[in-house]
Amino acid sequence: MTTWQHRRSVTGMSTTPTSWQLDGLSRPLDDRIIAGVCAGIARRFGLSATTVRLLFLLSLLLPGPQVVVYLVLWLLMPAERRAAF
Repeated sequence: MTTWQHRRSVTGMSTTPTSWQLDGLSRPLDDRIIAGVCAGIARRFGLSATTVRLLFLLSLLLPGPQVVVYLVLWLLMPAERRAAF
């Protein structure tokens, strides 16, 4: 059981994940080139941001909605919050 499923089961809320409920999926304030989508995906899955960026660039050689998916993720992924001191 993942963290978000545990929290939802304890509080009685739905266990259906949505894009904003996934733990760790956010666009970092640092390590951004365009919007931080690739860096956020890399952090979430423990990969290098450069690797994810290269995979994205290589995927642009194939037909498909890669740019649309990137733009949708830009809108749906929350920006990382800075800790208030």
